[in-house]
Amino acid sequence: MRHPIRIGAGVLVALCLAVASAPAQAPDADSRFERTEAMVPMRDGKKLFTTLHVPKEPKGPVPIILLRTPYGIDGRAERLLRNYFKDMIDDGYAFVLQDIRGRFKSEGAFVMTRPARDPNDPKAVDEASDTYDTIEWLLKEVKGNNGRVGMLGISYPGWLAAVAMLDPHPALKAVSPQASPIDMFLGDDFHHSGAFRLSYGFEYVAMMETDKTNFSFHFDRHDTYDWYLRLGALSNVNRKHFKNALPTWNDFVAHPNYDAFWKTQSLEPRLTRVTVPTLTVGGWYDQEDFRGPLKMYELLEKHDKKGQNFLAVGPWNHGGWAAGKADRLGRVPFDSDTGGHFRKQVQAPFFAHYLKDAGKAPPEARMFLTGANTWETYDSWPPKGATARKLYFHPNGKLSFDPPPERAAEASEYVSDPANPVPYRPRPVRPTYPGPEWPEWMVQDQRFTHGRPDVLSFETEPLAEDVTVAGAMKVKLFGATTGTDCDWVVRLIDVYPEDYKKSPELAGYQLMIAGEPARARFRKSLEKPEPVKPGAVEEYLVDLVQGHHRFRKGHRIMVQVSSSWFPVIDRNPQKFVPNIFEAEDTDFQKATQKVYHTPAFASRVELDVLPARAK
Repeated sequence: MRHPIRIGAGVLVALCLAVASAPAQAPDADSRFERTEAMVPMRDGKKLFTTLHVPKEPKGPVPIILLRTPYGIDGRAERLLRNYFKDMIDDGYAFVLQDIRGRFKSEGAFVMTRPARDPNDPKAVDEASDTYDTIEWLLKEVKGNNGRVGMLGISYPGWLAAVAMLDPHPALKAVSPQASPIDMFLGDDFHHSGAFRLSYGFEYVAMMETDKTNFSFHFDRHDTYDWYLRLGALSNVNRKHFKNALPTWNDFVAHPNYDAFWKTQSLEPRLTRVTVPTLTVGGWYDQEDFRGPLKMYELLEKHDKKGQNFLAVGPWNHGGWAAGKADRLGRVPFDSDTGGHFRKQVQAPFFAHYLKDAGKAPPEARMFLTGANTWETYDSWPPKGATARKLYFHPNGKLSFDPPPERAAEASEYVSDPANPVPYRPRPVRPTYPGPEWPEWMVQDQRFTHGRPDVLSFETEPLAEDVTVAGAMKVKLFGATTGTDCDWVVRLIDVYPEDYKKSPELAGYQLMIAGEPARARFRKSLEKPEPVKPGAVEEYLVDLVQGHHRFRKGHRIMVQVSSSWFPVIDRNPQKFVPNIFEAEDTDFQKATQKVYHTPAFASRVELDVLPARAK
């Protein structure tokens, strides 16, 4: 999103800003379409604002491409036709956009990521039923349609597409959920492994629920790191700002653990069949919904008996493939037009094949290999042949494929102070929307935290050969704290050589490949948190999800460990309280953290690695 595309957090907001910043296309890109507006009736009598863009001179019956969004459709289709949809126009489609229930010009009440309806109540509604009713109406009202409908969308619109395929209209023949969240507690927008995403959650809820249109919270400080620190404990949010008026924030407070509220919203238990051909899309640097697409593909693949489940992942931030070349992100180049490649070579052929019987289906997995800057095609994801390799923590900041020796120093330690948390990106941390740094923070140089006394860095020697990660990335960390709760934040980093001749401006660059938190209270159960015994050595799993990256010969692999990542992750009081959302300022305390690296407590990174290429 150049205003993130988000779901669970947001797309058209993001997509539209991405589109707005893209190179100008032909000013009459939409002149071939007749635009009409309609209020489409739903089964409960509410009407949803919809715009239809039908070819003026169709060459035959046309399929319908439907995009539903909470971010407002007025004036958006024209920009989408010049960018996101551009490579599908010549194939011949009618494009339809719709404001979902309760947003912008549509009637009804908005419910964030609305749960599934009661199937025994014929009048009950959810996003799947609204999609079904919309398609039923479109088939009758769009002249010259061929009876087939495709859906796509990024972020929230991607989630809406995923929900539609769970209970599809018979005419829904192809779906592409892109950057869709899948579970708001396990990953994606609002939590990562139960750790709350503070700045994103606060600002997104304010944007979506303060008004029927997009609202920007007013910060009275330029640096939101400072603002959130002055805010203090999360209990101050309703006291000082939201006044118990925003439903989703109240849900955060009422449901701090992985209870039925979150499980009911999750798509994971509902992905038990492939109902229509599905192209799931994600970005390796998606700052909002990275886990969702990979997990969605994984779960559907278990039930894909007809070979209709596909995956595409590129070197993108949230929705970065929607417009423009996407040939770089921040200072990191990708050496090709990755956005255009996806839209022309993957997205357009997918819909043409299943909606028009034209061309071939896409490959099973079309994956961009960062570090090498190449597109790779696989028959499965993760690819066959990858094997787990372990990188062990050693004393004095060393990282090695060799396990620690018997006489290794026991642990490395640091003091974590909630009053001085580690920032997640260089300050000043400007607001998420429309802050210009938010879309790029995952590729920012990590040297801004390297060397802080509350950040441990473990680093290999220069690699003697390439190391190509393709699949799972996990950290098993053995740690102890003097508190009764804490966070462990782990970042996996590609350190460029100091004499990087290819791009001297990237010499010594520390490129984060992945970073995730683990909250100690959830080490045994997300449903029933429990305190940590001070000083006790515990094993923590930090799931870095998946990667497809080549650490090149001469580069180093680094791991950074800290106990805060502020304000993208809320501060842990480091004192166990039943509900962190109800903690008081007096609950926050310093703690000494120890990370162990002995044979008995061998902290390590575990990476799925492909065999070295033949020389």
